[in-house]
Amino acid sequence: MQKNLSVKVWRGKQSGAFSDYLVPRHESQTVLDVVTYIQRHLEPTLSYRFACRVGMCGSCAMTVNGQARWTCRTHVAKVAMNNQLEISPLANLPVIKDLATDMSVFFDKWAQAKGQFKGSTTRHEPFAKVLPESVERRAANAGIECIGCGVCYASCDVVNWRPQYLGPAALNRAWTLVNDERDINQTERLRAVAGDAGCHVCHTQGSCSERCPKKLSPTTSIAGLKRASARAAVRGKL
Repeated sequence: MQKNLSVKVWRGKQSGAFSDYLVPRHESQTVLDVVTYIQRHLEPTLSYRFACRVGMCGSCAMTVNGQARWTCRTHVAKVAMNNQLEISPLANLPVIKDLATDMSVFFDKWAQAKGQFKGSTTRHEPFAKVLPESVERRAANAGIECIGCGVCYASCDVVNWRPQYLGPAALNRAWTLVNDERDINQTERLRAVAGDAGCHVCHTQGSCSERCPKKLSPTTSIAGLKRASARAAVRGKL
């Protein structure tokens, strides 16, 4: 193993440039370790996000050698090419500074896709019972572990081509709620995701599912929304 790693890191905003750094190489070193070393020892003004460092929060997602990844779970040995790394902010999102992106548009699209639960009962009523073995419950379970890291959104070519597209994370969230029998906002939600920026815009390339760190499949969720919205349209509900 070579002693030093050659690292290019994006500096500035949307119109910035890469800066070069030499970072000591270590066993079991993660990409987040590399970024942290640069900030603490070489470039104190470097801006980036992280929190848990153990793959629970997703806040450390960046583009590493051209692919969106969680940097805390990405080992240098797995991604370094010729002992080199290129680290930049997530694609398809405005850059605040350096490696930190503005996630506002990402979460605004969750709201546009009606990604919030809307029930009919109050806290004073008994909890609704949902059968864990039901088809709907299993479909919701398959996508419910999304933590909103933005990796799928940054990996989606359709978002790049059509910035108004709601994106895989928002549509995956909508699909989990479509399968929640307690939710009373189904027609409005299907109407929201069936529009010009919704599920039918997806080209089913599968990049979101391939790169999801949680091993979810937004592609499957989006396909489910296509079927559900088509059935609602045939029944005259949309």
